Amino acid sequence: MDNHDQVRDFLVSRRAKITPARVGLPAGTRRRVKGLRRSKVAALADVSVEYYAKLERGHLAGVSPGVLEAVARALQLDDAERAHLLHLAQAAEGSDTLARPRRRVGRHTPLHRSLQWTLDAITAGPAYVSNGRLDLLATNQLARGFFSDIDAGGGSPPPNLARYQFLDPAARRFYPDWELMADVTVDVLRTEAGRDPHDKDLHDLVGELSTRSDAFRTRWGAHNVRRHGTGTKRFHHPAVGDLTLAFETLAMTAEPGLSLVIYTAEPGTASADNLRLLASWSASQEADTRSAKLPAE
Repeated sequence: MDNHDQVRDFLVSRRAKITPARVGLPAGTRRRVKGLRRSKVAALADVSVEYYAKLERGHLAGVSPGVLEAVARALQLDDAERAHLLHLAQAAEGSDTLARPRRRVGRHTPLHRSLQWTLDAITAGPAYVSNGRLDLLATNQLARGFFSDIDAGGGSPPPNLARYQFLDPAARRFYPDWELMADVTVDVLRTEAGRDPHDKDLHDLVGELSTRSDAFRTRWGAHNVRRHGTGTKRFHHPAVGDLTLAFETLAMTAEPGLSLVIYTAEPGTASADNLRLLASWSASQEADTRSAKLPAE
């Protein structure tokens, strides 16, 4: 993912989203461009048109924090978009190498045993560990049952939520709000691409999904980013039916680049009842699997 291309496409896409009316300018009657003209953004950021055009061509190296902030204000970037612009600028400077926390050496590097023990201690909701590419690296029993269609029981390479989202037809049943969830998935991957532009596995994943999924390719080209740390999602599990679950995403200090995600249901709801049913079903499934692996007497 070339940094110049990412910067150019991101800034152009943000400018295209800003209508003149949003910044208090008349729309005009002979407009030939979508969104604001470069000259208007330059004026709002208090830089020359030539300088802003240089930024839009992807040249962020040497740009001061003040100018970046002025451009962010002019383009009305939200917090996630501001952070993405900063990450792109750090990558252009080469400073992202030192600014990023030290990542795990490889995708298949074993996790600490105590992390699995921690996951196993969470029994009231699905819990799992993932990286910025949305690989499922470790799960508790409920998460293995929850993601039963994704084969979340481990293995190499690990199952990937983005690959499931766009390449497995079962995902459209699992996610009742499939279009929204697809947007979220791509926005999270785009954010990760800005944060860690040298992740070869992420490059490979994006290339695969862009080739095999029109839905992914269209969304990837939109250059949208977002923070995705908490919220509520709807699911339809093949064994227990509908679930509306809240989730929290926790960054792992001891494992830079990895996150712990925990789902839970509001107490007293049908989803809470279905989650307890899922826990029983998951335990039964794993017991059957263990029995099937025992040697015959």
